[in-house]
Amino acid sequence: MTKEKIDKFISGNSLDSYKFLGNHKVEYKGEVGNSFAVWAPNAKAVYLVGDFNNWNETSHSLTNMYDSGIWSIFTTDLGEGEIYKYNVVGCDGVSRLKSDPYGTFSELRPKTASVVYEGIDYKWKDKKYLEKKNKIITNNEPMNIYEVHLGSWKRKWDGGFFSFEELYEMIDYAKDMGYTHIELMPITEHPLDMSWGYQTVGYYATTSRHGNPDEFKAFVDKCHENNLGIILDFAYSHFCKDEHGLYRFDGSPQFEYEDPLKAENLGWGTVHFDLGKPEVNSFLLSNVMYWFKEFHVDGIRVDAVSSILYLDYDIGDWRPNKYGGRENIEGIDFLRRLNEVVYENIKNPLIIAEESTSWPMVTSPTYLGGLGFSNKWNMGWMNDTLKYMEMDPIYRKHHHNLITFSFMYAFSENFILPLSHDEVVHGKKSLLDKMSGDEWQRFASLRLLYSYYMIHPGKKLLFMGGEFGQGLEWRYAYGLEWQLLDREQHAKTKVFVKELNNLYRKEKALYEIDNSYEGFDFIDPHNEDQSIVTLMRKGKDEGEFIIGILNFTPVVYYDYKVGVPYLDIYEEVFNSDDEKYWGSNQTMKNTELYAIDNKWHNQPYHIKIKVPPLGATFIKLKSNPINNKNE
Repeated sequence: MTKEKIDKFISGNSLDSYKFLGNHKVEYKGEVGNSFAVWAPNAKAVYLVGDFNNWNETSHSLTNMYDSGIWSIFTTDLGEGEIYKYNVVGCDGVSRLKSDPYGTFSELRPKTASVVYEGIDYKWKDKKYLEKKNKIITNNEPMNIYEVHLGSWKRKWDGGFFSFEELYEMIDYAKDMGYTHIELMPITEHPLDMSWGYQTVGYYATTSRHGNPDEFKAFVDKCHENNLGIILDFAYSHFCKDEHGLYRFDGSPQFEYEDPLKAENLGWGTVHFDLGKPEVNSFLLSNVMYWFKEFHVDGIRVDAVSSILYLDYDIGDWRPNKYGGRENIEGIDFLRRLNEVVYENIKNPLIIAEESTSWPMVTSPTYLGGLGFSNKWNMGWMNDTLKYMEMDPIYRKHHHNLITFSFMYAFSENFILPLSHDEVVHGKKSLLDKMSGDEWQRFASLRLLYSYYMIHPGKKLLFMGGEFGQGLEWRYAYGLEWQLLDREQHAKTKVFVKELNNLYRKEKALYEIDNSYEGFDFIDPHNEDQSIVTLMRKGKDEGEFIIGILNFTPVVYYDYKVGVPYLDIYEEVFNSDDEKYWGSNQTMKNTELYAIDNKWHNQPYHIKIKVPPLGATFIKLKSNPINNKNE
């Protein structure tokens, strides 16, 4: 370890600190052994302990390199698979046994020691996938994300976890269902299952619940082999206060803020990273690079961005910044720098913000004053839509704005429409159970919800289980209700989602211009009395469009007039009420819809259609190029 590397870490400019901090197999003075290095600037002493020395708290002393606060030791006394911790004698004189902040592998909870993991020289097989991905313009491509919690997609009967290799089944499933990406809730090491991984201890360690780091690399490789992108969730705003973790690591607020009002998140029982501290920047920025470079992930989603942006977010007492405002200045600077670092070093990355307020320019470039994310979850759309869908249809006409307002700001950011895990826990009910009415109406409404979500501008995300109408709320300790697929309505819902996903990938109009009004037109947003919305999505080529008619009541409408742009023949390409989806079959299959030379809505012509109950029908030109557009 050179002084130059140490200085770079201390100045906050290290992007590869994982290469010299933590545990590494090295050769030193002709001997092959292991180096251990840890940042603990205010510690009085640091010792390496484990089974190898019978947990002797003082036999293996680390040296404070150049008085920098980075402590190091080389030893041949332990090797592959052996466990270790650091005995950190804090500035308060108290000894604390800490796991390695840069450790790449850990014991299975409830045990907490780090594990020496030398790994293999993994041979990646995804060169062609990466070359293809690096050439595309992401915003112009379909993005349909399957959000997964690996610990509960399936669970063994004895409560055990499936390994990364056993979960290849999930990769095959996601591919078959027509998804483009898999997003994994945190797979970093965490002590408490019910935190779902968002309260992390080992930011550099793949959780031992599913296997070792090389097995996870193979998992990512398998995703790429199946043309599936992989996105990982991270919580860079806060970390848990478990004794063996980062909290009070050297007896002082080392990783967290010194000011308790900024440090403590009482609602979550965690503490916030001090994002103004240079060494914390090196720790977190190196962490981002570690997962992109060493594991070939395609993107990250940063959880709880609002708690980084605001000093008063979801907490009680707070102290204004130096300008008297509620903005967390160093948090804003960190987010901008994180995004700049990723874009400078990674080709075509996804950097997604889960930001729940109206903070402006989240996905605008930093040089224009934005935060620099590639995408943002559209939480406003999600909240309004689910509120609307939970209503009895008889009341929906009084709340029509809930289903139309999102189009007013749909292009202000590069949005992803999330129907995520957060909406199906803590008493919120499953998506199916949120829908109003009897069983048939609830399934019809769920199909309608998915149809609306698919034709709405923005990329897509659906949490596991939603694709077949999971009945119960998500339970982190149990597998999904796969047995429901023995019931016709659930099996047909899965068929519906698969075919809707495939339609999305096939039709450029549904994804090619997601972030501009050029790709969208309201044909009729004002039919609140019948609770019907009619809109058009457009691709780049002339005549490349799909018209969606969405009926949020259980009434069938015949000879319903819809404005169209060309005097030509149209056809129905998708109908959520098809009997193969467990619908009532109010469809227009194999029906040619001839445009009538008469203006309607804001279009020069119109067609007459049948509108399904609690359903959506998608219509497009039967032939392209257009033959009679000027008639």
